[in-house]
Formats: sequence, C-alpha cells, structure tokens
Amino acid sequence: MSLKAVKQMIRKWAVLALAALTVSAWAQEFKIGFVSTERILRDSNAAKAAQARLEQEFGRREREIENLGNQLRQATEKFEKEAPTLSESQRAARQRQIAELERDFQRRRREFQEDLAQRRNEELQQVIERANRVIRQIAESEKFDLILQEAVYIAPKHDITDKVIQGLNNAR
Repeated sequence: MSLKAVKQMIRKWAVLALAALTVSAWAQEFKIGFVSTERILRDSNAAKAAQARLEQEFGRREREIENLGNQLRQATEKFEKEAPTLSESQRAARQRQIAELERDFQRRRREFQEDLAQRRNEELQQVIERANRVIRQIAESEKFDLILQEAVYIAPKHDITDKVIQGLNNAR
C-alpha cells in the first residue's frame, strides 16, 4: 500500500471517529420520550369515566336491541316449529311479520352502532386532547426534545406513559 493510500485511510478513520463522537454527544443531549396512547385510553381515569358515560347513555338502547333480537329469534324458532301445520296464508303472514321484525332489528342495531361509534370518538377525542396538554406540560417541565406516540420499538427508559396517566388522573 502506498503512503498516499495510508494517509487517505487514516483521514477516513479520523472523520468516522469524529462523526461517531459527535453523534454520541448529540444523542446524549437529545432527550426523547414515548407515550402509549392505547394505554392512556385503557388505563386513565378520564378514559374509564368516558366509558362509564357511554355505558350509561347507551345501555338502555343496547338492552332494547338485545330484547328485539331475542324476540326475532323466538319468533323464527316458533315459526319453524309451526310452519308444517299452518295454512299457506298463515305461513305467508308470519313470514312477513318475521321479515318486518328482522328489518326493524337490523335498522335499529345499525343506528345504535353508528351513534355509539360517533359518541365514543367524541369522548376519546376529549381524553386525547387532555392527555396532549399533560404531555406538553411534561415535555416543557422535563425539557424533552421529542415525544413520540407511535413507534415500532422503544426502550422502556423512554416510556413516560405512566407519568402522563398520573398527570391526567390528577388534572381536573
């Protein structure tokens, strides 16, 4: 190897070593945190209160739909048992009644699911907004440079979800 090639290789290694030291120093100064939105929406008191409000608001309608589904099932079973003994006109009338009951059940269930999904989204959005305020407060007070809410992998030392849940639970 020539002297010129050796000098170039030494310069390359020096540049790489300097870059590694710079990145290492930068990484030590850069403070990063991670928050699990899923855990916040599952474990925080605000999320549990939102779920309780939804259950209170939609519980009666859900029971009504369950009862209607049971009526439909019972009517269908009764029709299947009695169909051989019914006249053609009676059979057709019962089939119409069951079909009407089925349509009513499907419509009410679909409306219920749409209303529940909309209200759930509204409630969870409020929880997320409150959590984001707490996250900003923690970031400012503890001087974080970056806080992520979604990641494929994060080292547990960077997870501040428990602090956020505690701050959210303490905030009123």
